[in-house]
Amino acid sequence: MANFLTRKPDLSVGDVPDRLADKMKRGNIDKRVFVPAAVIMALFIGFTLAFPERANDIFSALQTDVIGYFGWYYTAIVAIFVIFALYLGFSRLGDIKLGPDDSTPDYSFMTWLAFLFAAGMGIGLVFYGASEPLAHFIDPAPEVTGTKEQVAQAGMSYSFLHWGLHPWAIYVIVGMAIAYAAHRKKMPLSIRFALKPLLGKRINGVWGDVIDVVALVGVLFGVATSMGLGVMQIASGMGFLNVDLTSNWGYTLIIIVLSVVTLFSVVTGLEKGMKWLSNGNLVLAAVIVLFVLIMGPTVFLLREFVQSIGAYLQNVIQMTFSTFALDGAEGEAFVGSWTTFYWGWWISWSAFVGMFIARVSRGRTVREFVFAVLLVPAAMSFFWFAVMGGTALHQELFGSGGLADLSSDSVLFTMLQQLPASTALIIGSVILIIVFFVTSADSGALVLGMISSSGSPNPKTWVRVFWVLVAGGTATALLWAGGSNSLNAIQTVSILTALPFSVVICLMCISLFKSLSEEHNLYVRAQRRQVRQELTEEISETVNGRMVENLAQLEEQLGERNATVAPSPNDPSVDHDWSSTFARRTQAARPGERTRRRRQQREQGTDS
Repeated sequence: MANFLTRKPDLSVGDVPDRLADKMKRGNIDKRVFVPAAVIMALFIGFTLAFPERANDIFSALQTDVIGYFGWYYTAIVAIFVIFALYLGFSRLGDIKLGPDDSTPDYSFMTWLAFLFAAGMGIGLVFYGASEPLAHFIDPAPEVTGTKEQVAQAGMSYSFLHWGLHPWAIYVIVGMAIAYAAHRKKMPLSIRFALKPLLGKRINGVWGDVIDVVALVGVLFGVATSMGLGVMQIASGMGFLNVDLTSNWGYTLIIIVLSVVTLFSVVTGLEKGMKWLSNGNLVLAAVIVLFVLIMGPTVFLLREFVQSIGAYLQNVIQMTFSTFALDGAEGEAFVGSWTTFYWGWWISWSAFVGMFIARVSRGRTVREFVFAVLLVPAAMSFFWFAVMGGTALHQELFGSGGLADLSSDSVLFTMLQQLPASTALIIGSVILIIVFFVTSADSGALVLGMISSSGSPNPKTWVRVFWVLVAGGTATALLWAGGSNSLNAIQTVSILTALPFSVVICLMCISLFKSLSEEHNLYVRAQRRQVRQELTEEISETVNGRMVENLAQLEEQLGERNATVAPSPNDPSVDHDWSSTFARRTQAARPGERTRRRRQQREQGTDS
């Protein structure tokens, strides 16, 4: 996803105030968005680095409160997002284009699917691909019982839940709202303008600034979460290569080195090089997963892949709405560590992914957008988990075992050690994570720059540099605050920052439904007017045609009748002097003549 591709963006805007339009075109920052977000992040980083233990205590307390009071909310709201996304795909609103009616897609269908595939790949998939199914097997959800095989199957189903339709339903809503505003209504590619149908001109003022600040902070913590997970796994992988970096200082060193690489890309403008690097990384990911599939228990993995899809479809509704309310602290701990964390991470990450898929989806219909974004990345995630997680489960169930006692960042590399060419696989996996780190940070800085520059597709270089440094500082602060349990601090921040942005996504749902419904109703009314007009024209043409036909028939009949009753010109009994006959009849019809004749008749009668 490096630099959102290199195609020249459209800088034309619709009904946007001059203040925002000028900043968007010039790439200047919007101080009313940039400054508050920068202050918030500076305070967070400063406090967390200055008082890491105190910060960790606050994070833990906040996590407990948020999960305890709002865990049900995350469960319900993500379920609603899934239902709403499916409704858009199946309803009559799905025919509306994300662009002018005569627009064509910017990219071919297969290229577009490749972009969606790229959006679905990332550090998190590599980090949790092998470890999450195994973690659910070792410490299953409270309501999961049965044999170890049944528990393993339930673990795979929960992994599919967390990485399948649900996160991509969130991205569908955010991406479609942005794409509709940008491509259909000619608005800048920014969060606030997706809410214009609902908030109107208020998006140009304080309300719009607040929305962009919330989105900006959410994206920052989403990027920092991915960076933190990536750093932990890079350090773990380097340990398998006899380079010990598993400490706070080691984590910091990795962040500094990779941030410098990212900054070099941003400053030198190596967009094309980063694009090739990103595409090459996708090829590397495909090579690794196919190698594991072929060299691992191939038949088992394929059977387990098919079976896991069935188990997921069978239980997805129950898992979607499960809050484990009757399981006490155990249920609350499971939801907080897994489902609520994931929903929070996806919500905070959604502005980033949503802007990417909105950028590449011009000319697609709503229905195409919904089903492609929902199904393609989800299917890719299912396959990745089936291969990587299935291999880990197979080793634990039927092989040498030993994975159950490992930390999440070590499971992947320990599993790869059991396969042929393990060193090459480990090196390849470390490279995979490093490139994902750099490309995610680079693209994340671009998104942050766009949001803080009123949707400009070309924010200033120094703005992107600033956000790279802030994201790296945030990841460093989280890792230092978490100490030996860095993952807990990362999870906590994701859950907390998602809470305000979830409200923004709810407003996006309302705004999107309102605008799409109004446009569909206008289309229906226009269609009805056209039908009425065509029907009226058809009736008029039919009536006129029949009238002409009837008149022609009438003239023909009159002609035939006149020809039948007309006397022969050679008939001597007929007076052919029509003019004299007409004169006599006219004179006889005069009132005076009639009166004279009646008087004569009376006189004749009297005489007789």
